Amino acid sequence: MPTLAIATDTVSEFAEDVRAGLTKTGQKELLSKHLYDAVGSALFEVISVLPEYGLTRADERILRRYADEITGRIASPLVVAELGSGSGRKTRWILEAVARRQPTTYHPIEISAPALAMCERELDHLPRVSILGFESEYLDGLQAVAARRQPGQQALVLFLGSSIGNFDREPGTQFLRKVRQQLVPGDGLLLGTDLEKAIPRMILAYNDPLGVTAAFNLNVLARINRELDANFDLSRFQHVARYDSTERRIEMHLRSTTLQHAVIRKAQFSATLRKDETIWTESCHKFSLGEIPEIGRRAGFRCDGQWVDSEWPFAESLLIAE
Repeated sequence: MPTLAIATDTVSEFAEDVRAGLTKTGQKELLSKHLYDAVGSALFEVISVLPEYGLTRADERILRRYADEITGRIASPLVVAELGSGSGRKTRWILEAVARRQPTTYHPIEISAPALAMCERELDHLPRVSILGFESEYLDGLQAVAARRQPGQQALVLFLGSSIGNFDREPGTQFLRKVRQQLVPGDGLLLGTDLEKAIPRMILAYNDPLGVTAAFNLNVLARINRELDANFDLSRFQHVARYDSTERRIEMHLRSTTLQHAVIRKAQFSATLRKDETIWTESCHKFSLGEIPEIGRRAGFRCDGQWVDSEWPFAESLLIAE
């Protein structure tokens, strides 16, 4: 699978993000995108098959069952782009449905090079599907896809797995508005959203008994140690998953179990954490089915259809650019 890397100074940007997040007044934080290095991406693949984490299986059931119906609502010829492809395992159902109608090009867009490599292994055998991946941020990659599309081609953009839930609600709408700016009328956005459910069930999905999610969360500190020459002691942190009922989101934090100091040499600063102080690493917002079309409308789309899994409340919504 050919991959085009949209150049960024990865180490210096990572260092800048870490410095900004860990020197914030009040709640310290790290951007969730930094969870997905090679180790983090591999751990997330394990999370996706844990019995407590039903989200990925629900996503796959919908795509497997309704791929022909979903893709049939977008005119041909059709090019497919995916924001945050991961391993691409779920995407095969969409690509196979499109390829039954026409040859197509698939553009996975991933900040993680290991995830793009996994995507190649998963999908490069599909007949009538050409793959050109972009190692980049979402919007940079989507802009590159838009620049390569042929006259008359429609685009189907996939944003699966409730990745939109990693944004706060208004910034999420603003992000979808920027996606819409790269599209033309009639293009589609298939948006995955995890729906609200019993709080204990949601928390268990992010705090599994095996501790895989805890390892995934702690790995961001190990990554800082590896890549930025830091000295965080991972044994002095505890993974925390909690639900904010007002914001309707799961929050993942790393709690310092003691007063401690860490030096992050390549970012040229040190961080002090008090006992019980936390670093906020990820938000996972949950949605009601009825609010998704309104979010789409505010971003410049109309909702053309919604498909909901019956075992784990999860929805795929097809939004059409107006």
